[in-house]
Amino acid sequence: MTLDDRPSGDVPPNVSSIPLSDPNVRPGGDPSVGALVKEATTHLSTLFRAELALAKAELTGEAKKAAIGSGLIIVALTVALYASLFFFWFLGELLSEWLPRWAAFGIVFLILLVAAIITGLVGYIVFKKMTGPKKTIASVQHLSEVLPSGHDDSVRPAADLSKSSAAKAFKG
Repeated sequence: MTLDDRPSGDVPPNVSSIPLSDPNVRPGGDPSVGALVKEATTHLSTLFRAELALAKAELTGEAKKAAIGSGLIIVALTVALYASLFFFWFLGELLSEWLPRWAAFGIVFLILLVAAIITGLVGYIVFKKMTGPKKTIASVQHLSEVLPSGHDDSVRPAADLSKSSAAKAFKG
């Protein structure tokens, strides 16, 4: 009976044999080193992918919470900003009990102006104290020293090598 004479049921035509034992296990019963390395690599890869999926799921949930929290804080700050307008109006009216109205609101204006100037100066000082990413810059400079670059002047192009004394001596 040949392969063509067999009934074409659910049996694939290329079945050579069914293994009766694990091909990765040596005769002593212990798996080979290659099989162990392959299994460890597979498990490590699966673990890494699972950890990434978990981190992604957690970060997605946390990002949604952070976005909602940020939105609520922005709304609260906006309401506080509008409320401060009424507070300063109240302060001007309160001072107008003892001073002329123009002087009371002038004092409130000067208080706000001084607060804005002080806040601006503190912000300027904070920005002036900021430094660049020194570690990153040093790392990139170190990489440029270690990695070969295409713009090295000490290496001559191939066209210039034909003019070298070794090329002339080889030609004879």
